[in-house]
Amino acid sequence: MKKNNRITIVITAILVVIAGVLIWNNRYLSTLQGESSDFQVWDTASVTKIYLADRMERESLLERQENGWTLNGTYTAHSKQVQFLLTTLYKIRVKMPVSVASHDNIIKQLASQSTKVEVYQMVPRINLFDKIKLFYHEKRTKVFYVGDATMDSSGTFMLKEGADRAYIVYIPSFRGFITTRFTANPDDWRDHTIFNENMADIQSVEVDFNEDPEGSFRIDNIGKHQYKLTRLCDNKDLPYDTLKVINMLSSFSDLRFEALFTNTLPQERIDSITSSPFVHRIVLTGKDGKTQDMTTFRKLILNGVTDFSGELGDVDRDRMYALINGGEDFVLIQNYVFDRVLHDVRYFEAGNPIQFEMRTIEVLE
Repeated sequence: MKKNNRITIVITAILVVIAGVLIWNNRYLSTLQGESSDFQVWDTASVTKIYLADRMERESLLERQENGWTLNGTYTAHSKQVQFLLTTLYKIRVKMPVSVASHDNIIKQLASQSTKVEVYQMVPRINLFDKIKLFYHEKRTKVFYVGDATMDSSGTFMLKEGADRAYIVYIPSFRGFITTRFTANPDDWRDHTIFNENMADIQSVEVDFNEDPEGSFRIDNIGKHQYKLTRLCDNKDLPYDTLKVINMLSSFSDLRFEALFTNTLPQERIDSITSSPFVHRIVLTGKDGKTQDMTTFRKLILNGVTDFSGELGDVDRDRMYALINGGEDFVLIQNYVFDRVLHDVRYFEAGNPIQFEMRTIEVLE
């Protein structure tokens, strides 16, 4: 009986200690998070989600996954942009409180035009002096509002949720404001990748030249390091230059667009461009059966620009418009990036030498 009493006392004592630690830990975290000037995130590796929303009803939810970050549960997020945001959260410091004279006006500005930021992290329920950390769970650790820049553009106005005092926040050794880094526009967080396929995972690539049907072709993977080149106009299989085919297929590992116009250009303008004859159409099929596609359209130069030969032209030689993701997104691409996968079938035929376009360069004396 005495032994049972001792066990009961020991268990009770342990539970009391744990309860005390939990109470102390919660009070400690509440005190820290209650600081009206506490914007910095020290441990960015523990961040699991970042939610941004602005007064124009735009929302972006960035979530950490095993293979990277996602946007709004649908798209792949731009990894460099997310890392830039995490670095900003780590480096920001409070410069000073907003002056009493201008405080009310700044609060009004933040209420009408600001971006709400919520940061979620994996944090321990028990944290003993930062030495013993137990029972991790996801928790919203920061909620604050990001406003405009100061008059001298050396800082940014910020306000923690529930606080009655706004602050000027900055990044040491950086002169400028950081408002734009907290954009809630989903387009700003979209990954720019169009094609990201390893050559070994490609089953076929079909390239259609609308203005040159005889140049259209398809490359099929028919075995290990073995391919078939087919001219589409007559379905004729052609002998091919292996090196050129390999170089072309390997280029699909990283092809990106320059800018996303789906939500920025008027729909009437997009419809006008996409209703015109297309220039190229690429359909890539992976060994898993999934397809990726891109259809290009000419980009006209509005004010007239001369090319290298000095001729006035109305077609942009450097960029094209394109529909991607099954026509869901309208983007701008650079010819320099995509020229390597837009050769016609003649380029790949065996015995056809690589052609280089030579331009005369005048030397001014």
